[in-house]
Amino acid sequence: MDKYSVYFHNFKKYNYLLALLTRNHISKKYRGSILGIFWSLLNPLLQMVILTLIFSSLFGNQIDNFPLYMISARLVFEFFSTATNGTMKSIVDSSDLIKKVYIPKYLITISKVLAEFIIFLISLIDLLVVMFITGTDVTINFIYVPLYLVLLLIFTTGVSLMLSTITIFFRDVEHLYGVFVMTLMYFSAIFYPADIVPEKYRFILELNPIYQFISGFRQIVYYGQPIELDNIVYCFVAGVLSLVIGLFVFEKNQHKFILHV
Repeated sequence: MDKYSVYFHNFKKYNYLLALLTRNHISKKYRGSILGIFWSLLNPLLQMVILTLIFSSLFGNQIDNFPLYMISARLVFEFFSTATNGTMKSIVDSSDLIKKVYIPKYLITISKVLAEFIIFLISLIDLLVVMFITGTDVTINFIYVPLYLVLLLIFTTGVSLMLSTITIFFRDVEHLYGVFVMTLMYFSAIFYPADIVPEKYRFILELNPIYQFISGFRQIVYYGQPIELDNIVYCFVAGVLSLVIGLFVFEKNQHKFILHV
C-alpha cells in the first residue's frame, strides 16, 4: 500500500476522530461568545456593509450590484485566509496530544480546515440573503457551486498542510504570512473590477489561484453564467497540485515534529 493509499485508509479508520476534532474546533472558536455560531452569519454581513460604504463610492459606477460583487469574493477569500492562518500552528498547539497518543498528525490540520469550511458553508446563507435583497436571480448554473467549493477546500487543505509543516521549523513564518495574506487580498480583485488593472500587469491576477477561485465563483453567483473551461481546469490543477505537495511535505517531515513542538 503506497503512502497516499494509507492517507485515505486512515480517513476511513479515524473518521470518528476527525469528526470529533472538527466539532471541538468549532465549539472552541465560539466558546464564550453570546452569538456563537451565528456570528459566522453576522460577521460577513457587517464586513460587506463597511466595505460597500468605503469602496462603492470609488467603484460603484463601474460595478453593478456592488454588495453582491464584493461579498461573493469576500466569503471565498475569508475562508482561505482564516483556514490557512488557523492551521499554521495546529501541530504546535496540539503538542500535548501528539506526545501522549498516536494519531495521524495530518488529521489535526485537516480537522481545522474542515471546521472553517463548515463555518464558511453557513456563511453562504449571507450570499443568498444579499441576492434576495438585491433581486438577483438564482440561475440553473448554481449547480456548479459545489464543484468550486470542493476544489477550494482541496486547495486550502494542501496549503494548510504545507504551512503547518513549515511553521514547526520556522515560527516567524506565522508573522510573515499575515503580511502575505494582506497583499494577496489586494491582488484578488475583491472590491475592484479586474479590468482596471493595466493589461501588462493582468498576469499577476491570472496567476493568483485565489483570484481564479473568486472569478469562477462570481461567474456563477454574480453573473449567473456557466463555468468557463479554462478557469475550472486551472482551479482543478491548482487544487490537486496543492494537496499532493501538501501531503508530500507533511509526510516527509512529520517524524521530526516531536523534536520541535
